[in-house]
Amino acid sequence: MNSGDRTDSQVSQASEVGEASGAGAGRGRRVTIRDVAARAGVSKGAVSLAFNDRPGVSPATRDRIFAAARELGWAPHLSARSLAGSRVDTVGLAIARPARMLGLEPWFMEFVSGIESVLAERSCSLLLRLVRDVEEEIAVQEAWWRGRQVGGSILVDLRDGDPRVPALRRLGLPAVAAGHPSLAGGLTSVWTDDATAVGEAVRYLAALGHRRIARVGGVPALGHSTVRTAAFEATLGELGLGAGRTVATDFSGEEGARATRALLASGDRPTAIIYDNDIMAVAGLSVAAEMGLAVPSDVSLLAWDDSQLCRLTHPTLSAMSHDVFGFGAEVARRLFDVLDRAEPRAHQAPTPALTPRASTAPPPARKA
Repeated sequence: MNSGDRTDSQVSQASEVGEASGAGAGRGRRVTIRDVAARAGVSKGAVSLAFNDRPGVSPATRDRIFAAARELGWAPHLSARSLAGSRVDTVGLAIARPARMLGLEPWFMEFVSGIESVLAERSCSLLLRLVRDVEEEIAVQEAWWRGRQVGGSILVDLRDGDPRVPALRRLGLPAVAAGHPSLAGGLTSVWTDDATAVGEAVRYLAALGHRRIARVGGVPALGHSTVRTAAFEATLGELGLGAGRTVATDFSGEEGARATRALLASGDRPTAIIYDNDIMAVAGLSVAAEMGLAVPSDVSLLAWDDSQLCRLTHPTLSAMSHDVFGFGAEVARRLFDVLDRAEPRAHQAPTPALTPRASTAPPPARKA
């Protein structure tokens, strides 16, 4: 019998036992499809039809069934969903970035390429969706899972207390987080030690003789921005260089240029600037030339996320190099671990390493 010949009875039997948590688990037993059916006031068959996106259940009844499942903390096992014809050959990735900006972002292009390299080995596909914010992403993830469009998802741009983590847990959607374990809420995660990398960048510039070091950072709400800002300030403090300055941006070239102008036009102009991505560093290089400043003799610039862009500029940009392709591949591999029901754990990827180029040098001598 092929998958198209399965009966609703077999689907119902396959979905009989779900993941237990929340109110149901608190009673000391596993929540089953019978509990969901009883809470929603429907038959077990109706629950199976709703979760397998089959006709025969009205939208109102479907919503009532999903609400009951959320209240009880129930979701079908992955094996049951596979027996019922669920798609486990597609992985979801939602990104809260404007389409125009994402197309110019080398980091995400390399990251997605790394993911695709692993999915291709397993004849799987990537379902990519751009969203406005985490609230929209949660709705998208739920629609993907309820509609059997994905077998698992990848979370990026983690935040403190990220609401996506408990939302995906309630759904029972297998996921891996690309971010620091402290932000992943117990999900399997793949992360890089950004704090150590930031410290290396600051110490390198200080060793060149820089005493006024600034940073053009990303979106403050993102967890990796928080980690980098804290490490930047802590390292400056350890070296006795004061608090330093961090200007927040949205990672775009326009915002990077704006932040650079503000820093270079200030009364106590920095002699070195660290950028949170390569696009902003390239924009900063243009702004320095626009303001009549030479790089690196007047100001040194250092980029995060080394890419081809950094090697094509004049002068070439010093950068914190990171194997983003390999990072994406590792994230995809760990998601398959999750799908195979491996215990959640954190996997550390190689720490970004300093690659000095022509954009960094000792600061100009102070005039007597």
